[in-house]
Amino acid sequence: MTIQITGTGSALPEKIVTNFDLEKLVETSDEWIQKRTGIAERRISAGETVSSLAADACRKALEMAGKRADEVDLILVATCSPELLLPCCACQVQEMIGASCAVAFDLNAACSGFLFALNTAYAYLHTGIYHNALVVGSEVLSKLVDWKDRGTCILFGDGAGAAFVEASAEDIVRDNGRRAGMECMVQGSDGTKGMVLSCAERAGNNAFIPENPPENPYIHMDGQEVYKFATKQVPACIQDALDRAGLAVDDVDWFMLHQANVRIIESVAKRLRADIARFPMNIHKIGNMSSATIPVLLDEWNRKGSIKTGDRLVLSGFGAGLTYGASILVW
Repeated sequence: MTIQITGTGSALPEKIVTNFDLEKLVETSDEWIQKRTGIAERRISAGETVSSLAADACRKALEMAGKRADEVDLILVATCSPELLLPCCACQVQEMIGASCAVAFDLNAACSGFLFALNTAYAYLHTGIYHNALVVGSEVLSKLVDWKDRGTCILFGDGAGAAFVEASAEDIVRDNGRRAGMECMVQGSDGTKGMVLSCAERAGNNAFIPENPPENPYIHMDGQEVYKFATKQVPACIQDALDRAGLAVDDVDWFMLHQANVRIIESVAKRLRADIARFPMNIHKIGNMSSATIPVLLDEWNRKGSIKTGDRLVLSGFGAGLTYGASILVW
């Protein structure tokens, strides 16, 4: 059975916030931010929500795939920033796009969320439970950021990316001899380091708690620890996936990594001894959108024709948890 992505879509808020805009809020500079992160600007919600961005991305993915919303079997939304705890974002998206026949639920693995959702969709499709799925990463992180904290407010942006995934009973062999579809998936978690990147939910509040602890509902990050984890774990995870698939680094055309920091991506390329030109980046204009970064990058590269039929892609990322993953697929 072949499991392949047949449509992609993305949606970004209209408002652009540059580093020069941030200079007016916190003690920082465009030069300092770009040198350390590679980010020049990011999109920030001016009313767009996690569900509305996700729905827009899904519509575009369905249009590319040539499918109607009522043909969708499964909707998986990866997010750590929903507007509502109930109902889940995926059910809101289902209503917005009219996917009346779909099963819908959310998944939270932070910045690794899209990969975890993609692997979940693969499991459902490969076992024959469903025949297709909309896999979405959508975030409005701007509401979780302390805009007085220069260590985090410079990093994050808002947006959504989606992929329509289909199963086929027949093998599809490309002209270069590669079989289309998913080839290997690796994912993992290290909860012992989870608090190096955290964001609190509503504190315990009921009639039986005499004193409620103060709430601090913002993202907190130990940047050095996250950097050390990412630069070690991501290349190791990618190499593990390649080894399991019986592939070498040179067999990969594109490495599409979570867009968290240019220096992390450059370090991963160096550790894999791979040409940095095979690592597409859009972080300079979008910033870190958590679960949305990989599908937005995938859609951008796909729509401008940079991904060719038969290309082999590695999708890989890391996030709060700490979580990490890598997926290998042939376009």
